[in-house]
Amino acid sequence: MSLCIKVGMANYQITTTVLGVLFAAVILFLIRGDRLYLRLGLFWMAVALLAVLLGVWPRLLDHFADGLGIRYSPTLLLVCAVGVLFIKALHADMVNTRIERQVRRLNQSLALLQLKNQQAVNDKR
Repeated sequence: MSLCIKVGMANYQITTTVLGVLFAAVILFLIRGDRLYLRLGLFWMAVALLAVLLGVWPRLLDHFADGLGIRYSPTLLLVCAVGVLFIKALHADMVNTRIERQVRRLNQSLALLQLKNQQAVNDKR
């Protein structure tokens, strides 16, 4: 019975580690192809590194949870994931707001330039 449990844990560890490495490779491919900004890629590389670390040392999460007084260690992972996703969504909204403001200002500048250009054409006639 204990052999099956150890094999199951080994399969879980291997799967998590391989997925983390594959995720890191995809992130590097996207950064290299200029499809993902380096700054954002660093965040996702940290996520991939965390997956590899938890795959290689699954008890690492247990030690952090024990240190924080959390009895069921997957709860720590879930709370941290929700927190990170919340911060990531808030950051995306902030970036989106800044870009929309810049586009609005550019549209206003373009409209003023077009108006000035039209007035200059009318003055020449």
